[in-house]
Amino acid sequence: MLTTLSALVPVILVIASGYLIARTGLITGEQWRGVERLAYYALFPAVLFRTISQADFNSFPTLNMGGSLLASIFAMALLLLLARTAIERIWGIGPARFTSIFQGTLRWNAMIALAIADNVAGDIGLAMLAVAMVFMIPVLNVASIVVLSRYASGTTPSAARIARDLYTNPFILSIGAGVIMNVGGLALPSMIDETLEIFARAALPIGIICVGAGLDLGSLRRPGPALTIGTFLRPLCMPLFAFAFASAFGVSGPALAVVIIASSVPCASNSFILARQMGGDAKLMAEIITLQTLAATVTIPLALLLFT
Repeated sequence: MLTTLSALVPVILVIASGYLIARTGLITGEQWRGVERLAYYALFPAVLFRTISQADFNSFPTLNMGGSLLASIFAMALLLLLARTAIERIWGIGPARFTSIFQGTLRWNAMIALAIADNVAGDIGLAMLAVAMVFMIPVLNVASIVVLSRYASGTTPSAARIARDLYTNPFILSIGAGVIMNVGGLALPSMIDETLEIFARAALPIGIICVGAGLDLGSLRRPGPALTIGTFLRPLCMPLFAFAFASAFGVSGPALAVVIIASSVPCASNSFILARQMGGDAKLMAEIITLQTLAATVTIPLALLLFT
């Protein structure tokens, strides 16, 4: 427990620093959008490309990890879809608000996950987390778009639009390029590798500073059933599903820790953008992201303590 907390506390403090920087006005408005784009389109892709291109996939259970994560996602998605009518009848949560609960339960903040995996397991943790992203990002993007198309009031995107969103995703592109380098047995020139290493050192702190800057504590003044369900289903149920399927697939040790990290970190901040673009309840989505991130200071250590 102390080891886990010592790995998490620096991440939490950097998130808090981002919140304070934003509230003091040191960086404002569009400046934050620029920092976020830098992290999303340049710094994190550099981390993923470098990590994947140099990873030894034979040193950890790649397919078993991916299988347990995908099984967790499909099980939770099926449970939510089966319960949607009951959720609306009992708590009066309409279809648009349901889409925010769906995204809040299934999607994950890869920036926080990478920072925690790096602190908990070092380079091997980063490599395994990057592998988790290979399996999770395409599935979660498609599932979120399909559910928003079905239950929200936004315009339904075409199959071509969904495919374009996937093959232009900088995370997917950098992971794919890293896999090609790795499988092809190609080595990065030393100057390129050292350049990417500098980018990588900047990525994690800048990424989680942006997470903190995006928190909106003022949105939490009127909690209700939708916010409660959307906030706590993920940290309570996803690690449990992940542990059950990881055990069935024989995943243990550091690989299990990475699976639990990927399943217990808060919802991705870009869920808000997707909700706003496709007619979901963007306000509820922002509230879920904020409260989950605050709760993660307790729920992530508990998940790692209970399941690893």
